[in-house]
Amino acid sequence: MRILYAVQRYGADIVGGSEAACRMFAEQLVGRGHDVSVLTSCAKSYVDWADYYEPGVSTIRGVTVHRLPSVGPRRVEVFGPLDQWMHSGPHPVPLASQQRWTKAMGPDLVGQRRWLVDNVRGFDVAIFMTYLYGTTTRGLPVAAGMVPTILQPTAHDEPPFRVPIMATLFRQPDAFLFFTPEERETVERQFRIETFGAVTGIGIDLVEADRPANFRESVGLGDRPYILYAGRFDHMKGAVELSDFFRAYKRRNPSDLALVYVGEQLNPVDPHPDIFTVGFVDEAMKRNALAGALALAQPSYFESFSIVLCEAWVQRRPAIVQARSPVLAGQARRSGGALPFAGYAEFEAAIDLLLDQPHLADELGNRGRRYVEDRYRWDVVLDGVEETISTAIRQFQARR
Repeated sequence: MRILYAVQRYGADIVGGSEAACRMFAEQLVGRGHDVSVLTSCAKSYVDWADYYEPGVSTIRGVTVHRLPSVGPRRVEVFGPLDQWMHSGPHPVPLASQQRWTKAMGPDLVGQRRWLVDNVRGFDVAIFMTYLYGTTTRGLPVAAGMVPTILQPTAHDEPPFRVPIMATLFRQPDAFLFFTPEERETVERQFRIETFGAVTGIGIDLVEADRPANFRESVGLGDRPYILYAGRFDHMKGAVELSDFFRAYKRRNPSDLALVYVGEQLNPVDPHPDIFTVGFVDEAMKRNALAGALALAQPSYFESFSIVLCEAWVQRRPAIVQARSPVLAGQARRSGGALPFAGYAEFEAAIDLLLDQPHLADELGNRGRRYVEDRYRWDVVLDGVEETISTAIRQFQARR
């Protein structure tokens, strides 16, 4: 089957959640015997969408990648005020202003409409990953009606999700691929629609760490217990609040417990003797970091699916997760592998519990491992994707 994915950025060195997920799905579908192409930008940065890769066609791990250049970098001084006005200005917002906002959101790609008109009928299905960006908001309306379409929205309840133009967008695909039941419920509640398609999650590789001591040695942790945060250090991800909570915990509970940040730093981390910032690590070292941790901290308020949470469970380690995120709370509840916290008091209680009862931490981690094995093996996930493609084709034929 010929499958087209459309996503805002693509590449082995793109580490964003939805972009990394798209790459994993595309490569796994190739391994399943499908012919997979990706339509994307030349950008590496999601901040300004400036061209980084060469435009044109290339092949990455069996996936044919079509890159279109941007009309121009996103100008923060233009987009910022427009975005703020869109969410907090007078309402209702004129349709033309909403359309201008989707264009300013980016990436605004040269010839995207023409490429789809000329090429999309050559595919059996077109899958648009992430609802927010121009590859979907400006691409899905072109493809819908020409070929069976699927929206894989990675949606959560956030201000852009409630912009009225999204109600039109979410009524156009023939089917959906959701990561969690909470994501599906959020979409159906917001737009009052019945959605066709599957809740698949994301496939997780069940590879165990080889030497957790390697990570400890590289960071200089010695035998200290540590909480691990793996992802962007960004206030939107709850990383700054996590730092504040940890500092408060150490003032109230002096010990050798450390907090370790692994990943890109968008905001500076204020110095603290018990906070370590590592930056990017490869997958093997990330597995070692997870395996050696007391627990993973996942403090984000806005998630459609947490890959790193499942990766921690693969290493049989528990997690403390943001209870105010419906997705994280749902993953914790279904798996029995994490402790939700809503505010500092529950954060402190969760850490105390894991430190005082190591056997409980191990049991939570083992529950998480069983949960991932049952639900997120790639063969199970891809069965759901192929079923949804068949659903989209049936819906398309009925609609026509």
